[in-house]
Amino acid sequence: MIPLNPINTFLLPVVAAIFFSATTAQAGGIVNVYSARKEALIKPLLDDFTVATGIQVNLITGKADALLKRLQVEGSATPADLFITVDAGRLHRAKESGMLKPVSIPVLEQRIPEDLRDSEGYWYGLTLRARPIIYAKERVNPDELSTYEALVDAQWKGRLCLRSSQSVYNQSLVAATIDAIGPEASQQWMQGMVNNLAKAPSGGDTDQLKALAAGVCDVTIANTYYLGRLINSSKPADKALASKLSVFWPNQSGAGAVGRGAHFNVSGAGFTKYGKHPEQAQALLEYLASGPAQAWYADINNEYPVVQGVAISPALEGFGRYKMDSIALEILGQNNRQAVQLMDRAGWK
Repeated sequence: MIPLNPINTFLLPVVAAIFFSATTAQAGGIVNVYSARKEALIKPLLDDFTVATGIQVNLITGKADALLKRLQVEGSATPADLFITVDAGRLHRAKESGMLKPVSIPVLEQRIPEDLRDSEGYWYGLTLRARPIIYAKERVNPDELSTYEALVDAQWKGRLCLRSSQSVYNQSLVAATIDAIGPEASQQWMQGMVNNLAKAPSGGDTDQLKALAAGVCDVTIANTYYLGRLINSSKPADKALASKLSVFWPNQSGAGAVGRGAHFNVSGAGFTKYGKHPEQAQALLEYLASGPAQAWYADINNEYPVVQGVAISPALEGFGRYKMDSIALEILGQNNRQAVQLMDRAGWK
């Protein structure tokens, strides 16, 4: 087991006293987890959960699609009790595959807002991931920025960097945009952004931030936790890079879709259809929605809590206040196929 940090030590009595006592799970036993989250971003919490409850967690990590395929191949023989992944689109894909089952958990229904979980109980959001506009401070006045849709304006010609259309984060952004402004306007928006690109889409979100800092482009759309990692990095080069960049929250004011708020997504979890340890799985899921566990994610990975009132990290505080798009996130999965089709038609490679 890894050494407990101060945050983890604080978690133990809180989880044991509040969440584990509130569940029907018996002390001890096991729970098997398939997680698309990297081990470093979930195992410390799982280790603390084991210390608090006596429930042993067996963790298998991997790519989301590969883990879902594994669930399908294993069928009723799967050992997995919980499937954890990032992005509402992937959670919806798992639901549609028939590999999840709906479960009503009053604790989670009370703590997690309705728009951040599946309406039928197939999955529950665990952390929020913001995807606003990020810009180079030396070359962009934030007064020039307004909405996602305004990135098609002529002033951004040759100044925009984007990750590829294969990124599920971008697919979910487009899925939300379809819901807000319709498919035809969404395709025109994407075509306008493609026309304004400084370079062909390539690399991940961190690569877009590096391109901003290097002067390759001036604006991009990226998840805030990538910038948070650079801010909190022990490497001087990362901190220097981050100091050149800033967050702009788009679509904050105006009527209708214009003022709908910035795009957010989730990481989340669902019960597998053939899970054999439902009580232990429920105990773990309730634990991951506890205030201290939510605070751990905010502090360690700069993700926003799904539970209201949980403190966020200094890096997230530094990004400023925002209004979040209130779209029910299950719509991101429902619109995913159409989003991919429109991205292809718009020439977003």
